Amino acid sequence: MTLHSFSLTAAIGILACAPASAELILPHFFSDHMVFQRDKPLVIWGQTDPGKEVIVSFDGDATTVTSNANGDWKATLKARSAQSNGADLKITSGDDTRTLTDVLVGEVWFASGQSNMAWTLSKTHQAEQDIAAADHPGIRVFQAKRSPAAKPQKDIDGEWLVSAPETAGSFTAVGYFFALELHKALDVPVGIISSSWGGKPVETFTSREALATLPEGKEQLAKLEGLVDRYDPEKAAKQYETAQAAYQKKLAAWKAKSKDARGQQPRRPTLARDPAATEGRPGVLYNGMIHPFVGYPMRGAIWYQGEANAKTPETAAAYGKLFPLMINDWRKRWNDEFTFLWVQLANFQKATDQPGAVDPWAELQNEQRKTLSLTKTGMAVANDIGAANDIHPRNKKEVGRRLALWALAKDYARKTTFSGPLYSNSIVEGSEIRINFDQASGLKSRDGKPLKRFAIAGDDQVWHWANARIEEESVIVSSSKVTKPVAARYAWSSNPEGANLVNGEDLPASVFSTEE
Repeated sequence: MTLHSFSLTAAIGILACAPASAELILPHFFSDHMVFQRDKPLVIWGQTDPGKEVIVSFDGDATTVTSNANGDWKATLKARSAQSNGADLKITSGDDTRTLTDVLVGEVWFASGQSNMAWTLSKTHQAEQDIAAADHPGIRVFQAKRSPAAKPQKDIDGEWLVSAPETAGSFTAVGYFFALELHKALDVPVGIISSSWGGKPVETFTSREALATLPEGKEQLAKLEGLVDRYDPEKAAKQYETAQAAYQKKLAAWKAKSKDARGQQPRRPTLARDPAATEGRPGVLYNGMIHPFVGYPMRGAIWYQGEANAKTPETAAAYGKLFPLMINDWRKRWNDEFTFLWVQLANFQKATDQPGAVDPWAELQNEQRKTLSLTKTGMAVANDIGAANDIHPRNKKEVGRRLALWALAKDYARKTTFSGPLYSNSIVEGSEIRINFDQASGLKSRDGKPLKRFAIAGDDQVWHWANARIEEESVIVSSSKVTKPVAARYAWSSNPEGANLVNGEDLPASVFSTEE
């Protein structure tokens, strides 16, 4: 068995045919309470018998299509403006009819990433009051089940839930607060498709076909292919059977001992799984959790991920190629250059006291910032609302709000400050470096104290803490220890404690280095 037997050919989405006599099948996200994207054609698809007519109707609009030789069909209805009153979507094939109720039209956003995106509203710092106030029938969330897969899938289990105190506790907190800000500002329905899995690197959300175009991706695919070639399902089953028998004997012996002498309970064995379908492997979550939604019209995506790639300087640097690769991959699959917004990693771990320390976390944050060079992208800076001892900061409300600022400004033409100061360029002026910023109106120190966490270096590449002062929308940095500076940094630490550069809206500046 080789990687190529399930990856590149499968990536084009050619999957098993429908059964010879199939019922009318719809992906799970075509269901009651769903939300269509406004101002874009409404697209619906599914499966039935080959060559069979399918009639699709929604609120006075209807169309008829015929399924292909595999039983697949796709129907398109005209675009329409937002509709806050639910209507029925009816799909009929022969004697089989499916009626989906309470379907809305509004704004649809795709929310993905690892655990900080999956983090539920019930675990946030003001959960009780926010859940109690979550009576918003115009906000819907489709919660996709965790589903790794060896090949691109047509469907994923899950359901659309209407926001209410009884349901909202299970929502993605970042997605919910993002939706809430849009709902309040736009007064239209907002649907969030939530498809995340904690602890997973960016390459697992990217198609294997795309990964094969980069050296970093090819290396990972080669490792996966080696694992697949060595995997023998029959051997794995036999090993599991033997281990299970041994476990039962150890467990019986453990239970036979007195409670005082038992010690640690024997560990239950696990069945070795196919590497091609094991979470965390390249392309696995793209296949199972991204591909099923490809082609569903939406406004854009929000993303909170990166922790799993911030392990070493090498993996952090590779993120600078793998992350934009994933964004472009998704856009190519959807055939739509939709907006892509993400959360920059929040401050985490013990604060460092030394300038210039090697820090994969800061390196990855900087690569996230540099990815803003892609069109129609945005980044919510969160280096002031994290926690040193918790990789899951609980203030997801502010994270969602900061993401929404980008969407409101860029997608909905609202006049608002949408970001904290973002590094633009720098100029060496004698013994000082002038650093210029975008989004710097009202540039100031958050706490009124001198600016902190700026560092400066000369040709010797030794970093020193810098004196920093504000001049209009620039910051001037210098150090008595560096007479001929060549580079400057800001907040270059996984936890840049004391970093205090903000703009007039109190939005924090991103980490940056002028070395690029």
